[in-house]
Amino acid sequence: MPSMGRRIVSEWLGTAFLVAAVVGSGIMAQRLAGGNVALALLCNTISTGAILVVLILVFGPLSGAHFNPAVSLALTLRGELTWRAMWAYILAQISGSLAGVFAAHLMFDIQLWQVSLTQRTGAGQWISEAAATFGLLVTIFGCASRTPAAVPYGVGLYVTSAYWFTASTSFANPAVTIARSLSDTFAGIAPSSVVPFIIAQLIGAMAAATLAAGLFNCEAGTAGQSQENS
Repeated sequence: MPSMGRRIVSEWLGTAFLVAAVVGSGIMAQRLAGGNVALALLCNTISTGAILVVLILVFGPLSGAHFNPAVSLALTLRGELTWRAMWAYILAQISGSLAGVFAAHLMFDIQLWQVSLTQRTGAGQWISEAAATFGLLVTIFGCASRTPAAVPYGVGLYVTSAYWFTASTSFANPAVTIARSLSDTFAGIAPSSVVPFIIAQLIGAMAAATLAAGLFNCEAGTAGQSQENS
């Protein structure tokens, strides 16, 4: 088992890269799509799904590659992560997500500190976030219970799909949601929309953890070694 220090650095760096990819690809897509929002979203989607596969392959053996407080919470509820480790992971994920959004702004030479004006609210958005996070966790637990090596690809493909079948474009990650509120770009979300999104995400995560306990009957520790989130 890698030391806690190595695990925390892995969670920080992986989440930073994830957010940089989400925000950076959104900026690039918006600049190049010529006003075609569907094309911009497609470009944003491909980049996010691809980076998830890479990051889980790289950091999975070190920290489990959660990159997502909802994933860490679900694994803690299943007894696969201690509460102390969960809080350390979440702190690393949130701080890493902030580093990632600022890095994206620096790379594209735009204002470093921003607050998003994009409102994402309403029952459809909140249901979408609960469903997106539920599906992400089911994907992780389902793959881990039988074919752990498939988790990186399952997560990447799920997130790629969920961008399009959810009204919210599948944030499914509290740390990423917080970071995106600090970017008034294609991927942004207004700060006033953040708390309802996070509540919906946590509801989805807890529901998935409850379902997985009976449906997949994974042995403790299996999923925690090789998974992520969006």
